[in-house]
Amino acid sequence: MANSKKGNSLVWGIILIIIGGIILLEQLNVDVFDHVWRFWPVILIIWGANKLWLGLKERNERSEAPGPDKGHEI
Repeated sequence: MANSKKGNSLVWGIILIIIGGIILLEQLNVDVFDHVWRFWPVILIIWGANKLWLGLKERNERSEAPGPDKGHEI
């Protein structure tokens, strides 16, 4: 449960940095939304790759954790 909250904090931190960067670039008259609109599928690809990586990492951690029958040989 603690890892979930830590991960959520990281995601929200990244989101806030991205939004702040977009607003800053807009204030500097850089047309950010044209680029975001053109490359929005990349955001979905990165998000999906992140979800896949986290899922595989979690599954790997569960398989390595000793269960009631693992790690205790007689």
